[in-house]
Amino acid sequence: MKQYTSWIIIVAAAAAIIGAMVWYSSKPGRHDDFAACIEKSGAKFYGAFWCPHCQEQKALFGRSARKLPYVECSTPNGQAQLPACTEKKVESYPTWHFADGTVRQGTISLAELSSLTNCPIAKQ
Repeated sequence: MKQYTSWIIIVAAAAAIIGAMVWYSSKPGRHDDFAACIEKSGAKFYGAFWCPHCQEQKALFGRSARKLPYVECSTPNGQAQLPACTEKKVESYPTWHFADGTVRQGTISLAELSSLTNCPIAKQ
């Protein structure tokens, strides 16, 4: 009986943790609308999972980074570039391509992204 009770506690704790993770990840981010507008503007954010500057760029958006028009350029082993980025001549990360043909490299401030995409940053 004691072992059965232990399993019930473990399963209940696991369910609570998973539930909390799902709830947290489903909450809207502060810049969801801004990131969605950037995507609608035709901009693309090219980066690599191992790139610290790409992580900085995403951190500016917090939870809303998941809504960015992000294109992963690195192969899983981090040793080569994927064709989607080679074709766009991406040479460093992050690289932003905008609908008007403008290309910017490096971490870009939210204000500059707003200016380049004509997307308003929500005031909160």
